[in-house]
Amino acid sequence: MNRLLLKWIGTLLILIWFLVTLWLHDLATVTEPNEFTFATVLSSCTGTFGFELGRQIHSLIIKRTLDTHIFVGSSLLDMYAKAGRIHEAREVFESLLERDVVSCTAIISGYAQLGLDAEALELFRRLNLEGMSSNYVTYASVLTALSGLAALDLGKQVHNHVLRCKLPFYVVLQNSLIDMYSKCGNLIYSRRIFDNMPERTVISWNAMLVGYSKHGMGREVVELYKLMRNENKIKPDSVTLLGVLSGCSHGGMENVGLEIFEEMVNGKDGVKPDIEHYGCVVDLLGRAGRVEEAFEFIKKMPFEPTAALWGSLLGACKVHSNIDIGEFVGHRLLEIEPENAGNYVILSNLYASTGRWEDVRMVRDLMLKKAVKKEPGRSWIEVDQTLHSFHAIDRSHPRREEVFAKMKELSIKFKEAGYVPDLSCVLHDVDEEQKEKILLGHSEKLALTFGLISTSERAPLRVIKNLRTCVDCHNFAKFVSKIYMREVYLRDKNRFHHISMGVCSCGDYW
Repeated sequence: MNRLLLKWIGTLLILIWFLVTLWLHDLATVTEPNEFTFATVLSSCTGTFGFELGRQIHSLIIKRTLDTHIFVGSSLLDMYAKAGRIHEAREVFESLLERDVVSCTAIISGYAQLGLDAEALELFRRLNLEGMSSNYVTYASVLTALSGLAALDLGKQVHNHVLRCKLPFYVVLQNSLIDMYSKCGNLIYSRRIFDNMPERTVISWNAMLVGYSKHGMGREVVELYKLMRNENKIKPDSVTLLGVLSGCSHGGMENVGLEIFEEMVNGKDGVKPDIEHYGCVVDLLGRAGRVEEAFEFIKKMPFEPTAALWGSLLGACKVHSNIDIGEFVGHRLLEIEPENAGNYVILSNLYASTGRWEDVRMVRDLMLKKAVKKEPGRSWIEVDQTLHSFHAIDRSHPRREEVFAKMKELSIKFKEAGYVPDLSCVLHDVDEEQKEKILLGHSEKLALTFGLISTSERAPLRVIKNLRTCVDCHNFAKFVSKIYMREVYLRDKNRFHHISMGVCSCGDYW
């Protein structure tokens, strides 16, 4: 907290000095500030207060016709990007008379940091064709975007480009490669890079730990954590322990996770648990079906429960059909976060799973009244280095007729092989035939089906979804893998599923 305060005071003093300098200049007592002065001061304009002053300085820059200067422009677009004002940053970028690696990297990084991965990638492609030079920071930003898109083939291309350019392998670039490969489903490459690093930071360890965690590989998480402690070169930090606890949760190792948490409470690694670590324990217990225990754990916490923590418990209540605790938690969440559509959806789904359709309608009416909208399901698949996007019941794709025809064929073939649609995944009060139709329109099924008709035999299928995948889509993916002998990689909002010959790495525990 003291460091943050000192940094804020330092920024304020710099800005005050600059504004006084401008005032004195108006009195003709000092030299006029130049492009280097403005560029330096803009780098200090962070946070809400700093950003507002930065906007005022931008007006002064325009008056002095310095806004198209490369140093000033790079600092301006960086300021806007860091404030989340990417459209303003792009306007500044496009107005530059000339661009260098700093300005190009700043705008690409701005898109990537805001999760606008497709836009970051598209801009990188365009600038690359225009002859942009790239450095290790540029490539690290692009790899961040590719991680979000799970675009493995493109990620390999960028990696090869880095090798051909013979760029120095800075730790930050290697960390980005570890993260990219793990989020694209290739942990073998991630671990190879990790093992060959001449120097590792705590971020390197954390990237590898989180990679294993997202894949549900709890044992590998714990083994790597033990190796980190035994090497005794780098101390675990708060993020390390979050990755370990999350790995235990996703890997069904709740007792090991509880032991590690107890060690934290006793100060073994010098990292005291905060609210996020307590949230991991709630998630760990909830996934294991120990919902009542998780509820009691929350009551005894030394922190006030957050909405995220209650949300984790509500999700567990839905999965394990604990209507009593779920109803209490759901209504508590609606009080805390009345604008969060996810809370309404989970509570509605909980009621629907027990056939309480009147309560379902009540929750949906409440959503309408408060103008809260549910985020639609969306899935992506990369084919021939192009990302194809699908929404539920999507009919916008140019090859939609082929996709739906193939989907009907798959439905028949899979049923003959033993696939039974899980109608409990349809949370609408309609007949069974209609429920089956709804299930066939789920976005990840559309993406998988498109992959089958668009790729060569035995080619792996890699699908990413913005929400948690449902049980039926998970089963469907297993049949795709088994019958067509395909490797299927399915990454949803929470974790990664690697399915081979009909068997998933998650062990049907997610």
